[in-house]
Amino acid sequence: MKTSVYNLKGERSKEIELPERTFDKKFNNNLVYQVYTSFLSNRRKPIAFTKDRSEVRGGGRKPWAQKGTGRARHGSIRSPLWKGGGVTFGPRAKEVNLKKKVNKKIRKDAIKMVLSQKFKEGEIKIIEEINLKEQKTKLMDKFFKNLFKKEKKLPSILFLIDAKNRALNKSAKNLSYVKIMNVENVDLIEILNNKYLVISENILPILEEKLNQ
Repeated sequence: MKTSVYNLKGERSKEIELPERTFDKKFNNNLVYQVYTSFLSNRRKPIAFTKDRSEVRGGGRKPWAQKGTGRARHGSIRSPLWKGGGVTFGPRAKEVNLKKKVNKKIRKDAIKMVLSQKFKEGEIKIIEEINLKEQKTKLMDKFFKNLFKKEKKLPSILFLIDAKNRALNKSAKNLSYVKIMNVENVDLIEILNNKYLVISENILPILEEKLNQ
């Protein structure tokens, strides 16, 4: 599997071979959907919370006598039947567990399937290693504009980098259309949420090892 590598000017400089086990995996829509929804569920934090009759304020004494008033019997104004009383079967954030377990192998397979699909659709760009001595946001902005000059409008881009390259991180993180991510933390949701994936040539072995070890 050959693909082009682009330089800082956004021009093709050479071709390299991509590992087939990472970028040529058959797509399984059901598996990807299962992993994607599981990730979303694991990120969700339940906040809805209602008080039951033991937690609402007031209701220390019986509202009125049990007999003789002609009205219905009531023992407390904290009853769910009363306005301001407790809630029956309401959402209880402390008791809700939305976590879903995702097998490591399935998670890695899903990422490889999405990478393979993006590669087939031409949405993965491999670039030469960029070594910046200082922060240069203008330089990175110009680079991405050259790389995607065929696009009428700059698309959303996920930029995978090495965490050790701090200058590159600082140079690209202020660009609104770019999402920076350490290759060690590659995430299925971010890959799917961004149209293009830009990967530096020097971190391909790290990505390969992470997804196939």
